[in-house]
Amino acid sequence: MDHNLSLITTIAAAFGVALIFGFIAERIKVPALVGYLVAGILIGPATPGFVADVHIASQLSEIGIMLLMFGVGLHFAPDDLLAVKRVAVPGAVVQMGVTTLLGMGVAWWWGWSLGGGLILGLSLACASTVVLPPLAGVLGGPVASAASAKPLWITIGQTLLQVSAFIALMLIVGRRALPWLLWQVARTGSRELFTLAVIATAIGIAYGASAIFSVSFALGAFFAGSVMRESEFSHRAAQESLPLRDAFSVLFFVSVGMTVDPAILMTQPLRALAVVAIIVFSNFAASLALVLALRYPLNTALTVAASLGQIGEFSIILAGLGLSLGLLPSEGMSLVLAGVLISIGLNSFLLAAVAPLQRWILKHSGFARNLERRDVPSAELPMSTERKYLEGQVVLVGYGRVGRRIAKALDARAIPYVVVEQNREMVEELRSKGGVAVSGNAAEPAVLIQAHIADAAMLVIASPDTLDVRQMAETARALNPNIEVIVRTHNEEESVLLQKEGIGLVFFGEAELARGMASHVLKRFAPAAGSPEAQGH
Repeated sequence: MDHNLSLITTIAAAFGVALIFGFIAERIKVPALVGYLVAGILIGPATPGFVADVHIASQLSEIGIMLLMFGVGLHFAPDDLLAVKRVAVPGAVVQMGVTTLLGMGVAWWWGWSLGGGLILGLSLACASTVVLPPLAGVLGGPVASAASAKPLWITIGQTLLQVSAFIALMLIVGRRALPWLLWQVARTGSRELFTLAVIATAIGIAYGASAIFSVSFALGAFFAGSVMRESEFSHRAAQESLPLRDAFSVLFFVSVGMTVDPAILMTQPLRALAVVAIIVFSNFAASLALVLALRYPLNTALTVAASLGQIGEFSIILAGLGLSLGLLPSEGMSLVLAGVLISIGLNSFLLAAVAPLQRWILKHSGFARNLERRDVPSAELPMSTERKYLEGQVVLVGYGRVGRRIAKALDARAIPYVVVEQNREMVEELRSKGGVAVSGNAAEPAVLIQAHIADAAMLVIASPDTLDVRQMAETARALNPNIEVIVRTHNEEESVLLQKEGIGLVFFGEAELARGMASHVLKRFAPAAGSPEAQGH
């Protein structure tokens, strides 16, 4: 009997070594994915000792890509993107354009092909994988030799038609069919069948998108998730698929590590340094200039710029696709991975340097001091604000999906509230519709003061970012000792911890959270408000 267990051996080695180095990475305060990549290097062909099956690992990693992008799609909110379009669109064009051109420039200097330079530049800019497969032949890859004989405009036109057809099919058919399918499966009451339906949908649509429309697995899986998000079971779908998604994501990072030659840092140190410099300084400079040009304060600009001075899993996905299509040389994959590891390691130092760098700049530059003092109208309530919004009101922090549901319930009962939201464009849009809102980080006392927290009856923290919850609650109680605090969180453990600390009443989840928070607020202000109508059902 043939006992060829290369699949089991590869999975066992990948998970075991990834567990060890992921744990070490977390203990030294770096993301676990760094440990997974190192694990892949150790069991790959570039290092001595045990070598896992690279071919099997590569196929497993494709499933990891599908599930990873499916999860991204499940959490993608077009409304949230449209709310920041004035920042996101020019920001993406400027930051990606500058970084891509710099990457292409150094690749040209090294003698790489046009396709290799483009993939390197896009990887360093964290760009899309959508059109690479059909354009591989045109860009110089060995695949699709017939495509390279076609005029460029025909290839691009076909690509756009294929992508458009797939998107149209998902938006017209998928938006109706997938929620209906989940509903039918959920009615059976079988948890296993529901999980199977979610995974089969993600992988099936990703494969079909690639086989029929010649687009990447990543795009197909992303649209499967974004369309499934229309279902009322989207939150459950995300929870049910999370364990499998995490497991295969680990295999993806390990398989990437297996393709990398760590000797690149010794043999080509200047090239590795150039890649890191483009990632850190190009992204930092472009983002800083853009945020300042959009009239945000210096502190905000520095924080955003420092946060974007790194690349991660999406760059790895793109570089891996370029490698599989024969566009990116193996050296390029090693350089991109070196850039991921080093930029992630440097990013915590960049973020820590924001405050001292801001103080130094403000001390030595009058122009910077003028930038910091710039008047931001949305950071203050207008003088014409009615008194009912200044006394006994609800201060609602965060106007995302949960915040909007709570606001809708408050509007239905005519309960006055003030929204505190960091997204300035969203605040301006709210004000244009007659809402009362201020822009800024509610963890800063000045922002809560502008929302008149001292005379408010309740603080509702519906923001998805819970890092500043404690600071918000402490500031609110310092200014208003009798205020009631309601908080959202993401898991039961965090909920229990916050309640033990006396932060306030804590809810977790999403749809259930919004209904629960809204119901509590309504009952607090109007005892009769607990009806289904008041809860937005």
